[in-house]
Amino acid sequence: MNITNTLRGLLRGTGRRDVVREYLDQSVSLADLERRQREIDSGRFRGRNYPF
Repeated sequence: MNITNTLRGLLRGTGRRDVVREYLDQSVSLADLERRQREIDSGRFRGRNYPF
C-alpha cells in the first residue's frame, strides 16, 4: 500500500494548494507573509481564461 500511495503522489503532480503553501512558506517576515496572502486573495494563482 505504501508504494502505491507514493507512486500516486508522484504521478498526481503539484496541486494549487501545494504551490500556494510553498509560496507562503518562502516569506521572510510577518509583513511579507501578509503581503503574499493579499496577493493570493486578489487572484495571483487563479487560472486565466483569455479568449485569444
